[in-house]
Amino acid sequence: MAQPLDADRLAEQLQRPGNRLAPLYAVSGDEPLLVTEAVDALRAAARNAGYTERLSMVMDARSDWSAVLAATQSVSLFGDRRILEIKIPTGKPGKAGADTLTKLAEQAEKQADADTLVLIALPRLDKATRESRWMQALSRAGTAVDIANVERGRLPAWVGMRLARQNQRADSATLQWMADKVEGNLLAAHQEIQKLGLLYPEGQLAAEDVERAVLNVARYDVFGLRDAMLAGDISRTIRMIDGLRAEGEALPLVLWAVGEEIRLLARIAEARALGQDVNGLMRRLRIFGAHERLALQALNRVQPAVWPAAVQHAHEVDRLIKGLSVAGRLSDPWEEMTRLALRVAAAGGRP
Repeated sequence: MAQPLDADRLAEQLQRPGNRLAPLYAVSGDEPLLVTEAVDALRAAARNAGYTERLSMVMDARSDWSAVLAATQSVSLFGDRRILEIKIPTGKPGKAGADTLTKLAEQAEKQADADTLVLIALPRLDKATRESRWMQALSRAGTAVDIANVERGRLPAWVGMRLARQNQRADSATLQWMADKVEGNLLAAHQEIQKLGLLYPEGQLAAEDVERAVLNVARYDVFGLRDAMLAGDISRTIRMIDGLRAEGEALPLVLWAVGEEIRLLARIAEARALGQDVNGLMRRLRIFGAHERLALQALNRVQPAVWPAAVQHAHEVDRLIKGLSVAGRLSDPWEEMTRLALRVAAAGGRP
């Protein structure tokens, strides 16, 4: 059975002397820059291995999947080896697509050195899709490449690594500053880093030079705000709310992300106080992975009595959004939204 790889391990494997390509690759992820880089690296390795033709198909549940099988069985006019790229933007191929992908996997298992190398591009997969019959078949037959998003905590190191590729470096404070400016927009971050390579020589970058060159290209989303609040990161929580407001994000959506999280954690905190199975409850509430770690961090940091008051505060922000006045609350719902998020972030949080 093929072992799943992340982007870095894929790059190492492709650059290894004498490396032999798998007959099939399934690349999944939500970060366009990293997915594009992984696919480009696979294309380059395939060209070096003699796969000189390329056929690309965009498919979904309503597509004619018989064309995919036909493409693997047709012979090139000049007898060249080819790359067949199948892009499934929705990640849901439908029954016909699932059957076809399973057949492709079976073909790949039987022909380790086939004339057609199959490259399947998918968005980030949910648990049900990862465990589906067709995805399991693809993983067994070839190589599954899971491209993880760069979380905010890893972003300064990621920027530093990218600078090192062009023989430049910056101190930790400058890397943190750059991360603030490019958060949530990795493609723009990549472009800003390349710009620094064009503007300045190799070696140590001065903080003032970086600040002059790097634009504020950060993009904020409500789930990033939720994570900042749970992590107790006060300055980032405030910055993200200000950014969402400046970008024209709908305040009801912001309240939904923050308020729903507060309601869920209030429920879990109550269950914990009663000695109930917290892990089982979090599974039922579909809190997994990094979200689960941040949620537990917040539950351990915030006093239990804070949660019911925060739930009530969320209801009051909702009334303000609807144009109703609430005694003891600010008239600006965005300002009160900030105060609500800080009830959680500032409870033992960091400035």
